[in-house]
Amino acid sequence: MAKRSSAVSIDDIVAAIETARDKVMSDEVKSLVKLGLPKAVAYKMVADRYRQRPEGEEESGDGAGTPWPDMS
Repeated sequence: MAKRSSAVSIDDIVAAIETARDKVMSDEVKSLVKLGLPKAVAYKMVADRYRQRPEGEEESGDGAGTPWPDMS
């Protein structure tokens, strides 16, 4: 049996994950808009769910938007 080795770079894996995430987010926004939500509200809801900042929203320096809650 020949040993098959295919080298896949980390960058390729990250790019594939980001592409899949973007596709899912886009589908969710389309569904929410189809249900009657304004597009801006749909983008915000989906961005909050995936912990993304909507376009035009700056990151605050107080750390309030950190993805990991303080467990202490």
